[in-house]
Amino acid sequence: MSSPTPHTVTEEAVFADVKQLIAQVLEEYGVDDVEIEMETRFHEDLELESIDLVTMNGLLREKYGTRVNFAEFIAALDLEEILGLTVGDLVAYSVRALSEPVNP
Repeated sequence: MSSPTPHTVTEEAVFADVKQLIAQVLEEYGVDDVEIEMETRFHEDLELESIDLVTMNGLLREKYGTRVNFAEFIAALDLEEILGLTVGDLVAYSVRALSEPVNP
């Protein structure tokens, strides 16, 4: 598990990680040629369902530990916000979560 320190967290690095994790999820469906951008929507563009978001949460936790809790982030959203969730939303949340000081 890779745990970046707050001073090493960049949007570009997190975006690269998130793209790789999304590709892992899509690979399970035999999809490997999708262009993933910050504006890409999980539901409409990638056609990911709630179970896929649960899988993403697990992959993010493997990558970043408990500091990035995608399930908790999604739980705070209403249905319309979840359906409109973009890769950029996840990246921004992850950067914020990883940039917060760790409590010992």
